[in-house]
This record gives sequence, structure tokens and C-alpha cells, in this order.
Amino acid sequence: MNSKTTARPKSNTFNLFKEARPFYNEDHEMFRVSLRKFLEKEVVPYFEQWEEDHLVPSEFYNKMGEQGFLCPQVDPAYGGLGLDFGFNLLLSEELTRIGGGTGGANLHSSIVVPYLERYGTEAQKQKYLPKCVSGEIITAVAMTEPGAGSDLSSMSATAVRDGDHYIINGAKTFITNGINANLIFLAVKTDPKAVPAHKGISMILVEGDTPGFTRGRNLKKMGGHSQDTAELFFEDVRVPVSNLLGEEGKGFYYLMDKLQQERLMCANGALGVSQEMLKSTINYVKERHAFGKPVSSFQNTQFEIAEMATELTMAQTFLDDLCVRHMNGENIVTEVSMAKYFVTDMARRMSSRCLQLFGGYGYMEEYEIARRYREVAVMPIYAGSNEIMKNIIARNIGL
Repeated sequence: MNSKTTARPKSNTFNLFKEARPFYNEDHEMFRVSLRKFLEKEVVPYFEQWEEDHLVPSEFYNKMGEQGFLCPQVDPAYGGLGLDFGFNLLLSEELTRIGGGTGGANLHSSIVVPYLERYGTEAQKQKYLPKCVSGEIITAVAMTEPGAGSDLSSMSATAVRDGDHYIINGAKTFITNGINANLIFLAVKTDPKAVPAHKGISMILVEGDTPGFTRGRNLKKMGGHSQDTAELFFEDVRVPVSNLLGEEGKGFYYLMDKLQQERLMCANGALGVSQEMLKSTINYVKERHAFGKPVSSFQNTQFEIAEMATELTMAQTFLDDLCVRHMNGENIVTEVSMAKYFVTDMARRMSSRCLQLFGGYGYMEEYEIARRYREVAVMPIYAGSNEIMKNIIARNIGL
């Protein structure tokens, strides 16, 4: 008999939930560890209460700012850390692990503040950016109106020039951070007669305590309960012309320019919640027994999870490539539109499939999958509906 020890073959287990991505290095992982510890201490114990309150307290932003987790990309000249886009993606991933209701910090850091960084005057940057980084200022971007969603050119909110001021009138709805925000990036018509109509749109900064500006309801939603979403009203609101962001009449182009990053962040968030849903479902079907054996041993369960794991892996591979290209400054609007519609649709399908595998328990609020099911329903709608994404793709491939 051969007395030599036979080497064991390496495990063939596939690492489905790997956190390493091609644009992350040791600095990113250190950031992740610190952020995760912070969130476990400052968010996880209170999150269910925030869901019931339909609001994340504004103090949460202050605490995030104190630890350097808000707006990590902002130049150190304005109080930021000057970090790359990978840190914004990490912020999105870690917040997503907890729940969609924490998304306001991600929107503030990675979607709204970049407008100010790119198009703001030096005076605007000096005035607002340090407070955005510290959490003293919470931002929101207000585009959607009761009668104007995807068709931005049909918005009716106006800003009329009156000497050194604009007088703003109009209403906005479905505004994320609408209750907490104290700096609104407002899209308005400065030239209602412009042809084509989108050339009359401008962006104006409105501070939260400006007379004539009021907040309506904190809208009750199907999911993402702790994320404040509000109606905003502007009645003869006077703001100085110096609050104009960039040039008059260029607001539509500014919005379009930043939508690539917003939609990439949306797809990345959908990927993160998909990972969490599948992870919890795999754990559940291994533990749950039916007919004397684990639910995970049934062929239907295995096929369902195999299909979802395949979609998830393909989505992450595609997204990883797009994130690298975006960080390299490439114009990838078509591919990002593909990612936004595909990954968010995948997340919505996966929420239903995972809930089904939980059986009756999936319908119970004590199981996280019920909340995830509600949260992902909006992903194919916001940041441009998936129907709009398909229109963009079709147009850009020559149809």
C-alpha cells in the first residue's frame, strides 16, 4: 500500500458572491470595512424604526459626514477626499445591503453633488461643497412634475428673470430626499417659448429656507419606506441669479450628461439587492425541510437558483466592464441603458422567484425577502423608465 498522502483536489465551489471587483484595490477594501462597521452600528439597529417612521433622520447624514463617507469624490480643496468612482460604488453596495430606504445618502453623494462639481461656479462650490461633504447640507434634484415624468421638455415650472433675481413658480413630485433636503437642484423653464422646448430648461439652486418654498406630503410608497419622497411647491420664490447652475438654457444637457452615471448607479444598486436576495434564499432553502429533506435538494429549487446565479454572474461581469469604462471617461450611454434596463428587470424577476422559494414565509414581514420584493418594484421605473432605456438603445443602434 502506498503510504504517501494523496493531495486533496481543490474545491470546485463557485464563488457567487465575491466582493472583489476589477476596479477595487486595498484602499477600497479598507473603506468598505470601515463603512460596514459604521453602518452596523449606526443604521442596522435603527433601520426598522426608520422604515416605520418613513424617514431616515438627518442626523445620519451628519454622522456619515463626520466619518468621511459622504461625497468621497469631492476635491480636498472643498473638504472631500478626492477619491475615485469606485468609492461611490462601494457606498452604494453597502447601503443596498441594508435596504433601499438608505439610498438618499447615495443619491446625495453620487448623483446630485456631481452636478455642482461639474457645472458650479467657484463661489457656489466654496459655499456649498464643504457642507455637502460634512452632511450639513442634504441635496435633492427636482425634475419630475405631476404632469411631466420621462418627457422633461414638457415641464411647466418656470423661473422668470426679475433684475438680479429669478421668480420661480411650479410644483415637483416624487422627489427623493424631498423632506430632508436643504438644497434643491431645481429644473425649470427659463424660456417657455424655446424651440425645441428642451432648450428653455435651466437648473437653479434653491435653499430650503427660501420664502415661498414649501414641502408637501412625505409620500407613502410601496417600498423603500424610510427613504423620504416628497412633493415640492414653489410660489413666487425669489432666488438670486447667482444661484443659476451653469448657463441659462443648458439645464437639459446637464441632466442628460449626468444620467449615464445615475443609471449606472441604479444598475449597480439592483445588482447589490439581487445578490442579497439570492444569498438569503440559498441559506433558507438549505435550512428549510419539506417531505423529510432540505428544500435545496429538490430539482426545481436547484434549477431556479442555477438560473438566477447565471443571470447574476453575467450581469456583474457586464457591469464591472461598464464601471471601468465609465471611470476611464468613455461615452457608453447605449451600454449603460442596456445595463439599467436588464439588471433592474432581473432584480424584479428575481424578487418574485426568491419569494416563491420561501413559500408562505416569504409573505411574512419578519422575513427580509418581503421588503426586498417591495423595494425592487420601482427600480425599472426611476432614473428613466426601462421603456425609455429601450428607446435609447433602439435609436443608438440605428432604428
